[in-house]
Amino acid sequence: EKEAKRRRRAEEKMVRQKAAKMMDLQYFLEMVDLKHRYGSNLRTYHEEWKKADTNENFFYWLDYGEGRFIDCSGCPRERLDKEQVRYLSKEERMDYLVKIDKEGRLCWAKNGVRIDTTEKFKDSIHGIVPAEDTTPAYAPVRAEASHDDHHSTSSASSEDSHGTDDEAARADKYATPQYDNAKGMKKVKHVSAATIFNKLLRGSVKKNTWIFVADTSFRLYVGIKQSGAFQHSSFLHGSRISAAGLIKIKNGRLSKVSPLSGHYRPPVSNFRAFVHSLKDAGVDMSHVSISRSYAVLVGLEAYVKTRRRGKRFLKNLVHHRDKILDPEETAKREEAERDKSESAAREQRFLEMKQQAEQEDRADVKLLNKLHMKPKTILHTNTAEEKKVVKDEEIQVPGTGPENYIAPEGTRNA
Repeated sequence: EKEAKRRRRAEEKMVRQKAAKMMDLQYFLEMVDLKHRYGSNLRTYHEEWKKADTNENFFYWLDYGEGRFIDCSGCPRERLDKEQVRYLSKEERMDYLVKIDKEGRLCWAKNGVRIDTTEKFKDSIHGIVPAEDTTPAYAPVRAEASHDDHHSTSSASSEDSHGTDDEAARADKYATPQYDNAKGMKKVKHVSAATIFNKLLRGSVKKNTWIFVADTSFRLYVGIKQSGAFQHSSFLHGSRISAAGLIKIKNGRLSKVSPLSGHYRPPVSNFRAFVHSLKDAGVDMSHVSISRSYAVLVGLEAYVKTRRRGKRFLKNLVHHRDKILDPEETAKREEAERDKSESAAREQRFLEMKQQAEQEDRADVKLLNKLHMKPKTILHTNTAEEKKVVKDEEIQVPGTGPENYIAPEGTRNA
């Protein structure tokens, strides 16, 4: 029975990992940036880098190359450097971990206090604390602060006065001017899945918006969203997630959840699995309301699938027409596509075989090293370190060769 449970848990874990959602590609710049500057801002400068005539990589160009002189109107350099997303370490992450008590209420794992997503709480370097707590807020270390004290002091003093402007600027990132400015039936032309999703996300930049992330084991983390500073990507350092969105909790009782996340954009199937995991864990779901955004996303996914099917149907229709009107040209095109796909498949098989051979060789080298033996043949090594290992093993240690058993006088040792 224990073995069956263990096997079932392993199978469930594999399913979760397979369904886990990586961060949306457009935010990968944020993850690989050493400063973790907000991905939406980095994309603005990345577009400029693609237009530039340069051989420098993006981040070198941006910080040290010609790009350091560029100041985009859509995202001033000051905002680019200011908005750095906090990525939690494993230790810091524990301050945001949630556990479930015997009554099905959500509590902080660090102290057992029931969670309340109201303005009576704030974020700090040690996680969520009461608003009157003296624990300082997290502040990223910025290079310019060391040589511009006056600027940092003045910016700190005016931070509150610019709060409204910053909120408006963050909302502008999800603006849909083409749709908003269109009138009558022209609006239909600008309706798309991205337009509707951005409309939903625009409401998530309001003050006191609380967010959640569930990792691939459905461990739950909760925090306060600060656009450009603390996002869904903050909890797991940009790693894979099972679900992400917005959350409301009152005295530990879950009251509202929403599957909205600009960084991850997980499918509704992940959100459903997350809700089931909460029920299985014993969470009190008696007062929970699912945000209307869930219904909107369900409709969007159905719309996108239908549109894809329509495109495939149209493509097949055009192909059938071309086959009748110009069979020779169509045959050539099909042959070229087959050659291309076969070539790609061969290349993929070669890379897989090469990778497998390298893994086997590394295992062989480790085994021979443990047995203090030398490989007889040069193995499939790629890295300089592995090549050095093989090369060093070919060098004979002084005093171990057969000639060392013959004395200088010409007679063997007894």
